[in-house]
Amino acid sequence: MPPSIQPVTDFRPVLDRIAADIADTPGRGRPADYIPLLAEADPGRFGMAVAELDGTVYGVGDWRQPFSAQSITKVFTLALVLSMDGGALWEGVGREPSGNPFNSLVQLEYENGIPRNPFINAGALVVTDRLQSLTGDASGTLRDFLRAESGNAALDFDERVAASESAHGDRNAALAHFMASYGNIANPVPDLLGQYFRQCSVEASCADLALAAGFLARHGIRADGSTLLTRSQAKQINAVMLTCGTYDAAGDFAYRVGLPGKSGVGGGIIAVVPGRCTLCVWSPGLDRRGNSVAGVAALDRFTTLTGLSVF
Repeated sequence: MPPSIQPVTDFRPVLDRIAADIADTPGRGRPADYIPLLAEADPGRFGMAVAELDGTVYGVGDWRQPFSAQSITKVFTLALVLSMDGGALWEGVGREPSGNPFNSLVQLEYENGIPRNPFINAGALVVTDRLQSLTGDASGTLRDFLRAESGNAALDFDERVAASESAHGDRNAALAHFMASYGNIANPVPDLLGQYFRQCSVEASCADLALAAGFLARHGIRADGSTLLTRSQAKQINAVMLTCGTYDAAGDFAYRVGLPGKSGVGGGIIAVVPGRCTLCVWSPGLDRRGNSVAGVAALDRFTTLTGLSVF
């Protein structure tokens, strides 16, 4: 370990320093404007939480403020499908970076309706479709899982956000219908879209999401000690997060942060230090690729200050 980096025994001073650094950083990006309710968010807000393996949570700033989780939920639906159905999912979705925007239609036609990975919108629709087939209520299953892992029984959907997304969901509908034409969607597209928009509308805080993602740091073990995933499956999800979790900025995120991560256009990002802790950071201002400007900067500072990275 480099002499300038000391082993971390208390994350609070690290988080305080990061918050001070972020406060002095100009340029916070702009909130997502294609979902009208998200456009109302204040880009000056900032929160960050770290959850250790035993459920101890440290936070700074707006770390208990609920926000729209959006695509962060894709990690949890993927984990649920893998836990219930093993590797059968990978017949309908790939594991490669897309190199294109998260809602792109371009690659689907070239690749016969098989999305590149489960974290772009097309891939997430396939995952939600599988979860719907397995459970009959994909969004409700996700909500129950997040409540159990976070310990927050009040965690819920924001129905206003779901309705807003549905009203502006033509691109997602096009993706779903196109994949259905190749036989890669099993449920009626309107039903699938309703489940998907509710899934993305989950409201949760940094504390909630850092705790909920803990199974990825514990190599597949849930908060109650039961097994959700095998160690190999947890490794696989972390690997796909590292290479695909921040859309077409995944290479830059790996370069700067060095952790598996998954972002959402609500301004949140979760990240995993396997065997050590999980993190969630939130700030609504996004860069042109849909990732939180302050969030990426904060995670960059975290791995620099602590030396905690997968590299």
